[in-house]
Amino acid sequence: MIRVAIADDQGLVRAGLRVMLEAEDDIEVVAEAVNGLEAIQQVRETRPDVVLMDIRMPDLDGLEATKLIADDDALENVRVLILTTFEIDEYVFEALRAGASGFLLKDVEPVDLLRAVRVVSEGASLLSPTVTRRLIDEFVARPERVGSPASLDVLTEREREVVALVAAGLTNDEIAERLVISPATSRTHVSRAMVKLGARDRAQLVVLAYESGLVAPGRQP
Repeated sequence: MIRVAIADDQGLVRAGLRVMLEAEDDIEVVAEAVNGLEAIQQVRETRPDVVLMDIRMPDLDGLEATKLIADDDALENVRVLILTTFEIDEYVFEALRAGASGFLLKDVEPVDLLRAVRVVSEGASLLSPTVTRRLIDEFVARPERVGSPASLDVLTEREREVVALVAAGLTNDEIAERLVISPATSRTHVSRAMVKLGARDRAQLVVLAYESGLVAPGRQP
């Protein structure tokens, strides 16, 4: 059973999400919160697998709440999916940097929301190639880089190459085709890079690739 918490200051949104999620046999809503402070409290008490987190909430916004959850070692198995009203939200990249595993639009189709919850609950990230490229175009050039290429020295040359392709929005199958390797080998390289860099998921690899200078906006690997 996938345990889900919902954090949103709009009661109608929470109710709609609850109805949609609990109609599934494998999903259970274990908590609701109206702001970031309550979300953190509920997450610590219920330990959900996935948190559907709104960004703009009173008292403590979803961005800071996501960071606090991601930084808490006791909550390392909790994954956060950011909810946003707009397709382009100025806080999305910051949310991924803070530790979110991806983001959804509030007008997402039910089937896509359910798929997202299941994907993220398994430890993957919700970053399709289209979403990744949009993030690159809109947000990557804005934040100051705090890392350096030396921070990726723990990676092999092949792993660096794979991380660069992840940051370009390629799927594991597309990476395999580009590098003429098997999809299983591609997945292995991605997994090893995540472990070495301490990345929670694929979304964090994208952030690290840009912050380290491995790749740059407008330059395709």
